[in-house]
Amino acid sequence: MTVSSPRPSSTPVLQGRDFLGSLDLTPSELRTVLDTAASMKRGEWRGVKPLAGLTLALIFEKASLRTRTTFDVGMYQLGGHAITLTNAEVGLGTRERVNDVARNLERWVDGIMARVYEQTTLIELARHADIPVINGLSDALHPVQLLADYQTIEETFPDTRGVKITFLGDGNNLANSHIEMARLTGASLTVCTPIGHEPNGRVLMEAMRAGADVRLTHDVREALEGAQVLYTDVWISMGQEAEAARKKEVFYKGGFQVDAAMLDAIAEDGIFLHCLPAHYGEEVVPEATEHAKSRVFDQAENRLHAQKALLFHLLGNSEVRW
Repeated sequence: MTVSSPRPSSTPVLQGRDFLGSLDLTPSELRTVLDTAASMKRGEWRGVKPLAGLTLALIFEKASLRTRTTFDVGMYQLGGHAITLTNAEVGLGTRERVNDVARNLERWVDGIMARVYEQTTLIELARHADIPVINGLSDALHPVQLLADYQTIEETFPDTRGVKITFLGDGNNLANSHIEMARLTGASLTVCTPIGHEPNGRVLMEAMRAGADVRLTHDVREALEGAQVLYTDVWISMGQEAEAARKKEVFYKGGFQVDAAMLDAIAEDGIFLHCLPAHYGEEVVPEATEHAKSRVFDQAENRLHAQKALLFHLLGNSEVRW
């Protein structure tokens, strides 16, 4: 995907819509969001408050550092307000029905960001709330992370078409979202997992049928050949703690731990990404995140810029002018 303009339009392109997965965007809409994110990072929106008077509800079934901080700070920097609601306060589906939560919040706030266990919870929130609902993470997808990831990738590879990205690890929500983004961007994606830990088969097959350059392998050495972006994530996601011992054994034996030698072996201009938190000694060692090819903390910073861009385009005021 080629960066097409140094300054994006100041007109929101997604007003009133939900963002539950990357494929809720068209390629041109994704391009606009990423251009806006890059512009925001350059400081070109300093002092612009397109979300003045607007409020975003942040619902958390799962713990969060980056998602909570960046959405809260992002709303503040754009002139709006965020209110954090923990699972103890809301109790989605237990203390209150999901549709009741949605129908209450739509009367008070302008958007909902939810970080939940199940994608079906987000779908139900979106069905019953007449305001935008954003997926801050679910068991199926993590699309806001991929916005930051591609902003980071474009800082090294401005045209992501054909860029060789290797996702190494568990076929989890990040792997599924990488597959969706490859459909939108034209990146060349290899997903490498141990046998039995593949990404969602429907997501993979739909991408292949759509002509995406996506392949699946179980061979780490093969997956690393020619890789320009190496990406990994935790082996044990939140809620999978009971499987930890078995999964660790499988991933260790398969050689899935990212270390400095592995980063030395990828393309000379290659970069390493990890969405964090890192479980050091499992999927990655500290020397990898501190390696010269690591862009892990740039990637974390870009959560702020990418999500601010998304918020502007979902909630923003079309009267904003440069």
